[in-house]
Amino acid sequence: MPLQFELCPGRMIGGSHPCFIIAEIGQNHQGDIEIAKKMIKMAKDCGADCAKFQKSELEGKFNKRALERPYNSKHSWGKTYGEHKRYLEFSHDQYRELKKYAQEIGIFLTASGMDEMAMDFLHELGVPFFKVASCDANNFPCLEKTAKKGRPMVISSGMQSMETMRRVYQTVKQHNENFTILQCTSAYPLDAKDVHLSVIKEYHKEFPNIPIGYSGHEQGIYISVAAVAMGAKVVERHVTLDKTWKGNDHEASLDCSELAELVRAIRLVETALGSPTKMLLPCEKNCHDKLGKSVIAKMDIIPKGTVLTLDMLTVKVAEPMGVAAEDIFHLVGKSVSEDVEEDESVTSEVVECYGKRVKSNNSI
Repeated sequence: MPLQFELCPGRMIGGSHPCFIIAEIGQNHQGDIEIAKKMIKMAKDCGADCAKFQKSELEGKFNKRALERPYNSKHSWGKTYGEHKRYLEFSHDQYRELKKYAQEIGIFLTASGMDEMAMDFLHELGVPFFKVASCDANNFPCLEKTAKKGRPMVISSGMQSMETMRRVYQTVKQHNENFTILQCTSAYPLDAKDVHLSVIKEYHKEFPNIPIGYSGHEQGIYISVAAVAMGAKVVERHVTLDKTWKGNDHEASLDCSELAELVRAIRLVETALGSPTKMLLPCEKNCHDKLGKSVIAKMDIIPKGTVLTLDMLTVKVAEPMGVAAEDIFHLVGKSVSEDVEEDESVTSEVVECYGKRVKSNNSI
């Protein structure tokens, strides 16, 4: 199974590819398709890769009694939970309209399929990838059917144990190689002590052949940026146009300025991560030329042919630069081919048979 794959047409994730940033609109659109379009545009303008909604076929997600349950929350859009959810649920035609709009402005659009019927519709809609919400990570019949559809998958892991996530990995892997698992804690807003970014490292160990990501519900951007520094290749955050609006998710969402700053910060951190190879870099040459230290003679080393001992040598900033400071011990036991005065540089040219290990300190 590859460590990288194409999540959306022309957009790879994993490996050295940039982190894929999902702006989770969810149901923060207040049931208004024009607000939904404004939020898609916001996601695009802020530099997110994808705008995401939540799609349910209510009779497929809830039983009758759950839909009839009274819902008296300050966030309610109806007297029962069913009325509340119906108010926020877009129709199939509205989803087609939103997808067309997203295509027109140049951003990917998908949704979390909250039940099997919703996944069937999203497959028909032609979303680039399926999002499996945390509440369905342990819904193995739906997970297996979704994997068999062949589209890439992003799977959140809130409320689940590592053992369950191992089963998720094995279940999906049998049918679909292109998926990623996101560390997630299902609390809104999420307290820092409950984030557990260290799970990202455990996921890397447990599932070394897939990219790992992070779905965050905390306030602010710092934790999500830290997730990228720890290797998250997908970051998903809820977004809103107004944190004071009615709805459970607005408080844990990013507004326009925060989303834009998150994107900038992630791209900056990705640049800063750079290469794992430690070396003297070209950008360090000026500092190296000014302050890089070399081996110099602690005393007159005469006559030529003298065999070097450690007490003859020391390290200073020298002009000209001589043998690199780290190679001082490799000079011991070698002889000089000419006189070296006290406080003068010991260069590779004056050390006989200095060998490949001893290098001059005047190049990068």
